[in-house]
Amino acid sequence: MKPILEVHDLSKKYRIRHQSGGYLSLRERLQSAIRFDKTNEEDFWALNEVSFDVLAGESIGIIGRNGAGKSTLLKILSKITPPTQGKIITRGRIASLLEVGTGFHPELTGRENVFFNGSLLGMKRREILEKFDEIINFSGTEKFLDTPLKHYSSGMQLRLAFSVAAFLEPEILIIDEVLAVGDTEFQKKCLGKMEDVSNRGRTILFVSHNMAAVENLCKRAIILDKGRLIKEGRGSEVTSFYQQSFAGATGNTWESLSPKESLYFSRVMANLKGTQPQYELEIVFSVFSRNVHKTAFVAFDISNSLGITIMQAIPVSEPFIRFSEAAQEFAVTIQLPPLVPDRYRLSAWVGSHFTETLSWEKEIISFEITDSPSKGRNFPHSFNNGFMVPASNLIE
Repeated sequence: MKPILEVHDLSKKYRIRHQSGGYLSLRERLQSAIRFDKTNEEDFWALNEVSFDVLAGESIGIIGRNGAGKSTLLKILSKITPPTQGKIITRGRIASLLEVGTGFHPELTGRENVFFNGSLLGMKRREILEKFDEIINFSGTEKFLDTPLKHYSSGMQLRLAFSVAAFLEPEILIIDEVLAVGDTEFQKKCLGKMEDVSNRGRTILFVSHNMAAVENLCKRAIILDKGRLIKEGRGSEVTSFYQQSFAGATGNTWESLSPKESLYFSRVMANLKGTQPQYELEIVFSVFSRNVHKTAFVAFDISNSLGITIMQAIPVSEPFIRFSEAAQEFAVTIQLPPLVPDRYRLSAWVGSHFTETLSWEKEIISFEITDSPSKGRNFPHSFNNGFMVPASNLIE
């Protein structure tokens, strides 16, 4: 069976111009144009010889850092922009949700946009009518159905756009990170619907920074970096590789490379001590507080290799951060719960009564737990079954 989507040596080049001299006023720009001043130009390859195949019914996760080329790839697949080189072969109808409101007309009502967008997907009016009630019920926009789309909030537009794309059941559904616009409840509904669409044999290409969502939804994943495809394979293996290779923290000591004028962490060091299930994380950190501010306190977040925050620790008495022109050094100890084996990351936060963030350094420290909290049972743990294993006694 031939793939439903074939991508062969896909490349996209943009021309970037650089104007010397910093910011120019309108008068200076006009004078520069009259004098025919030269600007420096260079080629930027947003994609560079990307190739992969997708089988019918597969769910493919596309991950990578900002600027890796993910959105460019989806725009080419959706025929929004043409490639510079390479070719794409599709054997099915594509529906894409790349930006809020894509394929919608602001002057048309919600009802009219459902039919308008459906027709763009190649659907007949009869097919749209059969799915119309399901689309509206899922989107939760019943009250605003006959209101022009320009009066919808971005969240309402997203709800309607996703509902149209998912319920009209194209052979290939392309979803960018736009789900981040919606509220948490709707994000869960969207992921559930995408899983349902996948289970019914539809093909999904899903771009997200949420590694847990990619791992749960996608059996395969690919990583883009600087426009190139650098790895593909099973979803769980690829997300684990990405987290370990690209997600920042690599050691137990971190130092600020760009001191700020106000309050900031200058150094953080953490050491894992003890044994399962009673590990402790000892943290020593330095803070500069050069400006007068309210008394502040610190908090530490611990996240796993999927990027999910497992816990937050807040020292209840000390340390409090007060105004000082010199570095203040503190030491705290965090009692860790019985975490499953994984590579974890520590984030440091300082603020005032949770109403003001003064400094937040994300995922700056890395530490690894290799043994199981279940004594004598070092079997593999799955994130699908949770992130910790508390002690329990069998009562006969």
